[in-house]
Amino acid sequence: MAQTHYQEEVLIHSASVAQEKSGVLVSVTRERAKWETIDFSVRRLIAGQFWQSGTGDQEAALVILGGKATVDWGEGPREVGGRKDVFSGYPYAIYLPCQTFFEISAVTNCEFADCRTPSSAPLSPRIIAPADCREEIRGGGNSTRQIVDVIRPEFPADKLLLCEVYTPSGNWSSYPPHKHDAHNPPFEVDLDETYYYRISKPEGYAFQRLYDAAGTRDNTLTLIDGDLVLIKDGYHPVVAAHGYDIYYLNVLAGSARSMAASDDPRYVHLRKSSLERDPRVPLVHAPGQEQGS
Repeated sequence: MAQTHYQEEVLIHSASVAQEKSGVLVSVTRERAKWETIDFSVRRLIAGQFWQSGTGDQEAALVILGGKATVDWGEGPREVGGRKDVFSGYPYAIYLPCQTFFEISAVTNCEFADCRTPSSAPLSPRIIAPADCREEIRGGGNSTRQIVDVIRPEFPADKLLLCEVYTPSGNWSSYPPHKHDAHNPPFEVDLDETYYYRISKPEGYAFQRLYDAAGTRDNTLTLIDGDLVLIKDGYHPVVAAHGYDIYYLNVLAGSARSMAASDDPRYVHLRKSSLERDPRVPLVHAPGQEQGS
C-alpha cells in the first residue's frame, strides 16, 4: 500500500487525447506536486489553432517537442520548431520571463512542454534555437547517453534549468545514481526535477528506481510514452528496455542555478570505468551534422 501511494504521488500518466485534437497531454501544478518549484504541462495544438497565456509571477520555457509554431510576446510572431518529434533533432525553445503575455500558434500540428517556476526577475524573452543547444556524451558502454542542454546555468534565466536526455535501447541513464536534495554548494544543491518520457515505439518502456540515502524508501516505476515523474529527493537512475530508445525532458529548479549533485557512494567508482562510448550515440544530431558523420 505504501509503495502504491508513493507512486501515485510521483508518477503522472498522459491523458488520452486523439491525435487529431488539441489538448493537454499531461499537467502538474506546484500544489499537486506538493512542492514550491515547478509547474509542468505538455500541450498539443492542431495546425491553425492558437493558445494564449501569461507567465504572471513565474518564468517559463516552452520546448517544442514536435512540429512548427509561431510565438509572439508582443514583438511580432517568430517561427519555432521543425523537428518531427523528439527523436528527429535538436529542440527549439522559448524563454519567457515573468509578467509576459504571449500567444503560440500552430503552423503544423505541434506539441510543446510548458515549464515554469516562480520568479520576479526582469529578464528578456528569447528564442533558443537548435544551434544554441550544447551536447554532452556521458558514460561508457551500456551507460552511454546523450545530453542536449537547452537552458544551462549560464543562460540568462532566473531559476529554470532544462535539458533533453537520449538513452539507447538497453542502456542505463542518470547513472551512477545521483541526488540533489541538499543545499551544500559547490558539491550539491537542492533541486526538484521532472522527467517527461517519450519512447521510440508505442509498446516500449523504461524503468526508474527511486530510493533515498537513508535506505527507508526504494521504489521502481515502469514508464511508458508520455509519463511524467516528479523527483523530490533521493537517487533516481533509469534504464531503457531492450529494443526501445528513450527520451526524457528534465526540468530543474531549486536552491541554486547549478547542476551540482552527489553520487551514491556505493557506485561512485563506476565513474572511473574506461568502457568505450556506445557507437549508437548520439541518437540525434546537431544542426548541420549528417547521420553517421
